[in-house]
Amino acid sequence: MTTADVPGLPGAGRCLVMGVVNVTPDSFSDGGSWFDADKAIRHGIDLVAEGADIVDVGGESTRPGAQRVSREEELRRVVPVIEALSAEGVPVSVDTMRAEVAEAAVAAGARLINDVSGGLADPDMAPVVAATGVPYVVMHWRGHSHAMQTRAVYQDVVREVRDELLGRVDAILAAGVDPSMIVLDPGLGFAKSPEAGHNWQLIARLDALLETGYPVLVGASRKRFLGKLLSAVDGTPRSFIDCDDATVAVTSLVAAAGAWCVRVHRVRPNADAVRVAAAVRAAHEKVRGGSASADPVPAAPVPTDPDDPGSPEK
Repeated sequence: MTTADVPGLPGAGRCLVMGVVNVTPDSFSDGGSWFDADKAIRHGIDLVAEGADIVDVGGESTRPGAQRVSREEELRRVVPVIEALSAEGVPVSVDTMRAEVAEAAVAAGARLINDVSGGLADPDMAPVVAATGVPYVVMHWRGHSHAMQTRAVYQDVVREVRDELLGRVDAILAAGVDPSMIVLDPGLGFAKSPEAGHNWQLIARLDALLETGYPVLVGASRKRFLGKLLSAVDGTPRSFIDCDDATVAVTSLVAAAGAWCVRVHRVRPNADAVRVAAAVRAAHEKVRGGSASADPVPAAPVPTDPDDPGSPEK
């Protein structure tokens, strides 16, 4: 199965790669690296050169325990970066939970709204999405960063995440959003316990979300559950930046499973991974379709003995 393209965004015939530009001083993975607008713009352009299909610009950290910034500060951080990247022809998404920021970002050129709260943080978000007509990422969310990990309690994480996401989709569609504009995100790391294996179960059962018919975005890059998996012998988790190879492994798996897009910090190796996954998927379809012999080994020549009743010459 090939995931359908999302209107208004690149269609590459494979899993897309979304590169992250955090215009923040305190993001968990690269806080402060791109806080300066000029540096953020250059970084976004560099990500496209490395193979990013979309550049995701965010002005508010969602790391566990993070406190919110003001609307005015968030706007100050993201709008100039989005304007500049859009002027360069870069497909830009805005990572925000605020309807006013989303609206300003689209006016500045953003072509997708990536809302980690799935519309729960701001009741005005769904009407803004409907009015702007751009695609909307609905992420599974159970509360703001300072409290989300206390809500990582599930009986069946795959079923509950899917059902809660579809509940959000129903509310968003009721506000007038076009169903073709909806993208789902299981929210890896958000109200998901590394110790309970919630994130791995969602990755293993990505088909449960794909079966809904909506495109699926996966954001595993540098998440804490990867660092936990790769802990040293003494139990010290691997640093965020040293989880990039594990991120590529997850990208390969979810791209092969049919994810629409992966959201990553290091673009080039993940861009390589989605292309490898696409090649394997294409080969699998070819074999399953019975055309694996498109390049057969040449058969041995058939002897042509006129006296042989089985000869082609008879």
